Amino acid sequence: QVQLVESGGGLVQPGGSLRLSCVASGIIFRIKSMLWYRQAPGKQRELVAAITSGGTTNYADSVKGRFTISRDNARNTVYLQMNSLKTEDTAVYYCKTPPSNWGQGTQVTVSS
Repeated sequence: QVQLVESGGGLVQPGGSLRLSCVASGIIFRIKSMLWYRQAPGKQRELVAAITSGGTTNYADSVKGRFTISRDNARNTVYLQMNSLKTEDTAVYYCKTPPSNWGQGTQVTVSS
């Protein structure tokens, strides 16, 4: 059974940083692409960042230069380092691995 568990969310002031983690089990982690999505209140879920098994990364335009996705195959963990946070980054952040395995989400709130 695939399980994805996110952590690291919280309340942070604009300009601050957070690092999200997602620990995976029930999959051969090293061969899987991993993705981070987010969903703000009243909005559709959107792709934030992705990393392939080979380490190739992609980002939404809105987070390029501020967010970094990385993975540690030894720990079955994918990270999302978020810097220079803005109020519009406020959302529930979800980890996903294809085809359709999702974590429960972690809340990120950026507010002064």
